[in-house]
Amino acid sequence: MLDLLIQNATLPDGRERMAVAVQEGKIVEVSSSLTASAHQLIDAQGMLLCPPFVDAHFHMDATLSYGLPRVNQSGTLLEGIAVWGELKPELTQQALVERAMTYCDWAVAKGLLAIRSHVDVCDERLLAVDALLEVKRRVSPYVDLQLVAFPQDGLLRGAQGPQQHMNNLKRALDRGVDVVGGIPHFERTAEQGAASIRLLCELAAERGLRVDMHCDESDDPQSRHVETLAYETQRLGLQGRVTGSHLTSMHSMDNYYVSKLLPLLAEAQLHVVANPLINITLQGRQDSYPKRRGMTRVPELLASGINVAFGHDCVMDPWYALGSADMLEVAHMGMHVAQMTSQSAMRECFAAVSVNAAKALGLQAYGLSPGCFADFVLLQARDPVEAIRLRANRLMVFRRGKLLAQTPATTCQLHLANRPEQTCWMV
Repeated sequence: MLDLLIQNATLPDGRERMAVAVQEGKIVEVSSSLTASAHQLIDAQGMLLCPPFVDAHFHMDATLSYGLPRVNQSGTLLEGIAVWGELKPELTQQALVERAMTYCDWAVAKGLLAIRSHVDVCDERLLAVDALLEVKRRVSPYVDLQLVAFPQDGLLRGAQGPQQHMNNLKRALDRGVDVVGGIPHFERTAEQGAASIRLLCELAAERGLRVDMHCDESDDPQSRHVETLAYETQRLGLQGRVTGSHLTSMHSMDNYYVSKLLPLLAEAQLHVVANPLINITLQGRQDSYPKRRGMTRVPELLASGINVAFGHDCVMDPWYALGSADMLEVAHMGMHVAQMTSQSAMRECFAAVSVNAAKALGLQAYGLSPGCFADFVLLQARDPVEAIRLRANRLMVFRRGKLLAQTPATTCQLHLANRPEQTCWMV
């Protein structure tokens, strides 16, 4: 007897009236003609069953700290950095853990079961590192939490010398942080930015780790560190294990240079993460009109065969006052900012917060095929486009075949003459 059988589900690839069979935490069969006895039988009623959402870029050490120690009144990147600098000396491990655990509760409720979070390693105490390692341990039964050692103030800009932050970063990796991070455009010079990329990629190659760098998060068309990142990736044999996050300067680069750059990224098998909510909020602040959108060139990257994922980046922190761990909100914004409104492009936006993001994180056994983990979300929508349009309600969230979260279907009772008694915004 099966542990779980879901029937009459629609899958993201468009297949309808599908059954998904689960045994011992894994999918054992996906079929349109499956009938079998099961301890738990669920009729999906034609709703969309998809793999869990994945956030490829987040900052969990800052999340839910909005208003501490004060509100970012201007909403700008620079004031956000200043506010975070004021808060850092007041941080406690307990408060960091509590806020992160609350966020993980929100994530589960939204079907978000894998998160890559950057964690600042520039604090000599490594307070945030220890806090998020504890959170990772606690949530491991239900959330895959990857941590990136992130020298937020610049790898080579330590007050005690250029080795200070590198030493901290190595200490963080020794404690169990998963991924090597960086921020080359924030170094003092372009030359030091390139040097930081080389040093960090060499460290990752030496330790057999992945790389995820904040790269060219700027409106400056001359910020071109992703070119160096692609070169170091190939030089060190890191293809498929390196991610360039943000890449907002690409939105300001001339087309000729980008036509050269895209093949380099593709050859290096670089993953790219755009952060639509934050990129559209923080970039282009120095422009009057015309005003740049700021997000990287998602359609062009995809057309070049480059894996592109979306990240939430921030939720209720010094840089962003909004958010609720809803990756469909991220996909919705990405679709609009990148003008990805063809039928195939809208589905690509759904993939950017699911399968593409899982690929960037290197998640194993992810998907809706036999042999994959029985991790999935039942949405109150009939297809990925409708899911994005509605930021669809998560009816059920499963991890290893076990129900983690459940939300009643959303309907509105109407009191109108000669009209239906209720509506749910679906046609």
